[in-house]
Amino acid sequence: MRYAQGGGLTDAERAARERLRLQALERFEREQKNGEIAAALRVSERSVERWRRAWRERGEAGVLSKGSPGRPRLSEAQILRLERELERGPLAHGWADQRWTLARIKTLIGRLFHISYTVEGTWQLLKRHGWSWQQPTRRAIERDDEAVEVWKKETWLRVRASRRSAAPG
Repeated sequence: MRYAQGGGLTDAERAARERLRLQALERFEREQKNGEIAAALRVSERSVERWRRAWRERGEAGVLSKGSPGRPRLSEAQILRLERELERGPLAHGWADQRWTLARIKTLIGRLFHISYTVEGTWQLLKRHGWSWQQPTRRAIERDDEAVEVWKKETWLRVRASRRSAAPG
């Protein structure tokens, strides 16, 4: 079974698939043939073969769902510790400024818990626990708005690549 881009089974779909496998177990015990089981449950014979092999090797535990592959890898105690460390700020962890980036938080998780997250996984973890991205409330004192406007009008026009025409060349 192929899944749509970026998705797998929901918890409800996973439970439904597990119910199918458990129904197949009952039929294994009655010594029904794979083809009969596949037709009755409306699944492929190949799936039934895999389930039967797992059942022979590991019993009922072999066909039970192993849960969501994307379940959180940090415990609640580790999440609380991470939050305390984030509140201490980046300077306390050796970075030169006060910006928490996802890459820095990912590195911090690795240092503290020896668990590797992706940048996207780090963002999902933070969102799950109520953290959000922050934007400065004011602009830097050093900002020169006139120089920015001049750059936009003069330099940017020279640097920007011209668009290709829609017609064939």
